[in-house]
Amino acid sequence: MVEFRVDRSGGLPAYLQLVQQVREALRLGWLAPGDRLPTVREVVAASGVNPNTVLKAYRELELVGLVEARQGSGTYVKATLGTASPELMVELRAQLEKWVHGARQAGLEDEDIHALLGAVLAGDMKGKES
Repeated sequence: MVEFRVDRSGGLPAYLQLVQQVREALRLGWLAPGDRLPTVREVVAASGVNPNTVLKAYRELELVGLVEARQGSGTYVKATLGTASPELMVELRAQLEKWVHGARQAGLEDEDIHALLGAVLAGDMKGKES
């Protein structure tokens, strides 16, 4: 089951943070079709957000077909987003953790790491030799 965290200092609305966390859990294989999401009450107790915020996030996920609400039973995962095997995701995560550890030992801060990752994902070739 996914455990939600809400960063109140960030600029992203709380409901979008919840949506993003479910999407990430689906991509990483932490959630699979048939899994039940935490109840609204559980999310409120764990994160301190308003119940309407949780409902809005769950409705958003339902609108895109990722979850389905079952009356009196809860909200369940209906689809997945992951394309890689769970084994490959575990291996890649271990490699990434090792890289992040090395980056931190080299003195990079989280913002530096995010910038590098963003540049790589965007295909930014500045500073790369041809």
